[in-house]
Amino acid sequence: MTHDAGPLHGPAAAAAPSHGDPLDGAPTEYVHPLTPGLAVWTLPQNLAIAFLRLYRRLVSPLYGDVCRHFPTCSAYALEAFTTHGAVRGLALTVRRLLKCHPWATGGVDPVPPGSRRFEPHSEPRILLLNHPPLADSEHAP
Repeated sequence: MTHDAGPLHGPAAAAAPSHGDPLDGAPTEYVHPLTPGLAVWTLPQNLAIAFLRLYRRLVSPLYGDVCRHFPTCSAYALEAFTTHGAVRGLALTVRRLLKCHPWATGGVDPVPPGSRRFEPHSEPRILLLNHPPLADSEHAP
């Protein structure tokens, strides 16, 4: 009898080949600081990311697909905090939420490029969701 360990986590998940969805192997949005000082500095950013991920999992599905913008406001906020940090991410999110009202025309409203850079094929999940060409390039040889 064999024991199924379930889904891979940690380094094993990153090393596992992804045959399906490119999001399966994508890293999370969290910042992984290398020093205690950076851990304190990035704590507000990571807390905001955790809150937004929880909101997207629990609350957002209750509303359905009602957003007039792409990406949705919660996806925009998650990308803004991921790429810009806590302060600028908050400012961008507030600016976006002020655009979101019943009379808005909607449309594509991307997050401006941020200072946080990612290696090719190691973009966080939210970047792959908000920028489909990045996800499509994951399937390219």
